[in-house]
Amino acid sequence: MTKADLVYAISEKTGLDKRTVLNIVEAFMETVKDSLADEKNVYLRGFGSFILKKRAQKTGRNITRNTTLIIPEHNIPAFKPSKEFSQLVK
Repeated sequence: MTKADLVYAISEKTGLDKRTVLNIVEAFMETVKDSLADEKNVYLRGFGSFILKKRAQKTGRNITRNTTLIIPEHNIPAFKPSKEFSQLVK
């Protein structure tokens, strides 16, 4: 499902026009990105959580130059579905 498909489906269920739904979806995604950038998790009861996972420092290799490099510790965004959501998908 693409963003356009999502906007169409929400528009059909709610009766709102597509432009309004698109603005709401865009605002939701922007808010989630901003919260994760500020290192704040987003919890949506019954749906899931958008969280940050910390990746430890590790050693990598540049195979073209045959050199070793250090990849620093960093955060990556992740989604953890709720129990109800996971059971629905199974």
